[in-house]
Amino acid sequence: MTPTWSTACPDWEQRIVAGRSLIPFAPLFPEEAEAALKVFKSLRVVDLPNQPTFGACSDQWVFEFVGAIFGAYDARNARRLISEFLLLIAKKNSKSTIAAGIMITALIRNWRHTNELTLLAPTMEVANNSYIPASAMVKADPELQMVLKTSDHQRTIKHLTTEAELKVVAADSDTSAGKKSGFILVDELWLFGKKPRSSAMLQEATGGLIARPEGFVIYLTTHSDEPPAGVWKSKLDYFRDVRDGKITDTEKLGVLYEFPEPMIEGEAYLDPDNFYITNPNIGRSVRRGWLETKLKEAVSGGGDDDKQTFLAKHLNVPIGTRLRRDRWAGADAWDSAADPELASLEDLLDRAEVVTAGIDGGGLDDFLGLALIGRERGAQRWMLWTMACCHEKALDRRKDIKTMVQGFAQSGEVLICRSGEEDIVAVADIIEQVWSRGLFPEKNAVGLDPVGVAAIMDELMARELPEDMLVGVPQGYKLSGVTKGMARKVDDGSLVHGGSGLMSWCIGNAKTEKRGNADYVTKQASGSMKIDPLIAAFNAFDLMSRHPDPAGGPSVYEDRGILFL
Repeated sequence: MTPTWSTACPDWEQRIVAGRSLIPFAPLFPEEAEAALKVFKSLRVVDLPNQPTFGACSDQWVFEFVGAIFGAYDARNARRLISEFLLLIAKKNSKSTIAAGIMITALIRNWRHTNELTLLAPTMEVANNSYIPASAMVKADPELQMVLKTSDHQRTIKHLTTEAELKVVAADSDTSAGKKSGFILVDELWLFGKKPRSSAMLQEATGGLIARPEGFVIYLTTHSDEPPAGVWKSKLDYFRDVRDGKITDTEKLGVLYEFPEPMIEGEAYLDPDNFYITNPNIGRSVRRGWLETKLKEAVSGGGDDDKQTFLAKHLNVPIGTRLRRDRWAGADAWDSAADPELASLEDLLDRAEVVTAGIDGGGLDDFLGLALIGRERGAQRWMLWTMACCHEKALDRRKDIKTMVQGFAQSGEVLICRSGEEDIVAVADIIEQVWSRGLFPEKNAVGLDPVGVAAIMDELMARELPEDMLVGVPQGYKLSGVTKGMARKVDDGSLVHGGSGLMSWCIGNAKTEKRGNADYVTKQASGSMKIDPLIAAFNAFDLMSRHPDPAGGPSVYEDRGILFL
């Protein structure tokens, strides 16, 4: 009889704070779980004093995770009912060692002759982090040496009876192509999010599971030291939705050690008493005193990059819009200002009585950012919509953000251009669309950086749009009033946006510098960390702050008898 189960864990916040299991069900097939745990618990962790077994040195959460993986195997029908797993956990919680133990257990429990087992890592260094303890486990056990043969120069471990082989590889298109692995463990998934074509590479590496229903794929990772991107972001979002019950997918199980959102908002992760939430191995492989010392160094002595890296790696705090000490003031309330009903350009245009636009950037090796702010009809709320254009050659020069930008392109937030003028034409098309609907004010409708706007002006003039609709907006420290005003409207809820991932990324890239009495919003030191759509939003905000009348009739302000001089 097939068991009934759910991999959703909607009360995970209460569970993780109370130190309870994040796996909401018992092993589906207890005998399979028990048999696999007997193997796993007997393996020796060689780099610890006296080389204890997993059974002697591991905490219960490890056994629950291993039991859920192997206990999902239906031996009667030779298929695994839960086949995809994600373990998100802070650094130094024995992740790579556990990975080695899981794969050795799978190699021993496997029945398929000449099967392939792959431990896939993003770099050679990470690959060795998993192979070395796996090889050591075999060498430390005379009984295992009778059935398993290690080959350190090839980083392989072969079962002498089934001739199945565990291979540890560093990821690239050659090593993953043509794989027919029945068991795959992917270590440090967050790093794959930075690699071009990583999604296709992982699909290739896991393609063998189609013909091997008894197999599994396990993703192990810490959080990224940058906002999640690429295949890492897509996997994280999906597993979170499964955990939260938003998506029903009983074949996937996520065990995600991360802080509940209220604790993130309140910066509760800075309290050492809360370190255990994302460090379930605290007191074993993780020392609380060490974490306390390193946190103090990162917060007080190091720069913001040091703090971000420590929080992401050792406390599993996701890098987003709110962690930089010198962040733009509007970043703290940005996520809560999202309006799910403002998902598209059409949504904004349908609800707006008047619209202003802002444009920024636009070199061939740069972003061209476009922002529209609409004043909601019959209300005082302002609505923000943004997009960006980027040339292919810019991505070739900025490989560190290529995968992320390609993800934004898939969601329609970025247009990747192949011809020289494609970005100018795309932006002009949207400007003309707004103009044709009569939503722009008669003058000062489109705000631009006065420098480098000739191509945009030429395109709009060629379409016979009024020249006086364009206006230069002072930049740099002269935008200080705008940046402060927009932050205030985000905070009080009178400016909403559609929850754009592109804008969240740009806001995470922005920092504020003091220039006399003015706040100057600029980007981080890295030239790849773009903020052009945010600057475009400031330009649009500047024009909307002038309280323009809609071209087609009186504004809501005039209806209320309010006169602006």
